Amino acid sequence: MADTFNYRIDHQGSLVRPAELTAARAAGDPEALKEAELQAVKDAVVLQRKLRSTVVTDGDFPREDFRSAVFDGVSGFRRTDETDADGLVRWVAESLPKANGPLLADWAARLTELTVIAPKASLPSPAYLAATTFRPGHGPSSARELGEALAEIVLAEIELLVSRGVRLIQLNNPLLLGQLATDPADPGALSFEDALAVDALAVRLDERPEGVRIGVAPGPVAPAAVDWARAEKLYGTIGADRWILPFDQGTPAELALVKALPEGRDFCLGVVDATVPALEDIDTVMAGLDAVGEFKDLEDGAVAPSRGFADVASRPLLTTEEQRRKIELVETVARYVWGNEF
Repeated sequence: MADTFNYRIDHQGSLVRPAELTAARAAGDPEALKEAELQAVKDAVVLQRKLRSTVVTDGDFPREDFRSAVFDGVSGFRRTDETDADGLVRWVAESLPKANGPLLADWAARLTELTVIAPKASLPSPAYLAATTFRPGHGPSSARELGEALAEIVLAEIELLVSRGVRLIQLNNPLLLGQLATDPADPGALSFEDALAVDALAVRLDERPEGVRIGVAPGPVAPAAVDWARAEKLYGTIGADRWILPFDQGTPAELALVKALPEGRDFCLGVVDATVPALEDIDTVMAGLDAVGEFKDLEDGAVAPSRGFADVASRPLLTTEEQRRKIELVETVARYVWGNEF
């Protein structure tokens, strides 16, 4: 798939929210919040241009967390008072979901007005949402049924995003890599096979205009070991153009995830750890990419931080300055690998 549209310098979507936006959200004035969100997105675009990113996002600034595009724009879910270990509020599906309008397309259209850099949008995958919101006796008959309904909504949104000029769309399913272990954990509400089938439905875009990529981020951390057959099933079932894979810990499992990827698929490697302030040694990063180059065409590759910097708005992983240094390092790595020809 090597071409000129691989968006070498990427990031996972969420950025640390500026203090002004956080204050506006806490104040509770809807109009003031709307203004603060728009200004924050404009500033984020300028930042990404300065950092020479080859894609631009809205930083998830208009949203509470990485799932909110769906929960804010789709009926059928109930918010609870519970949170998980990552600070994510738990939601429960009480009926089959129905979209109330565009989820991200309006914000994406604003991005196309602010810059000529390729707009990127990130959505939670339908399988992830189904696995984490299904509860027996609360509406949908099964997590699979819920997931399939969500997949139709996500696919329709992808089609709308592409029509609005978005060229890179990332689906986030943080649960998938955990199911690639030699001895996988209990999958809970949605089996591995069902999860793959559901997410496959969401990426089945019949026609992709030139330069469009649909990517899947299957999790920020590689398992201790990778079952090769399950990895092949993952890549073979979900017809994504691009796989966003962790590559910041230097483990054999990270290398195995890339090696199992079919020829011709894009891969974006998370080469810097978005959870710690310390900068990676660039020689170590380059040695890892050299190892990948022994069995993959790096022309199909890109680099990024390992995950979003603030997938939950209220729980940023780094400061804005630490975030900037991490993205600058990603840009440096990209130029070491591919020169200035993006």
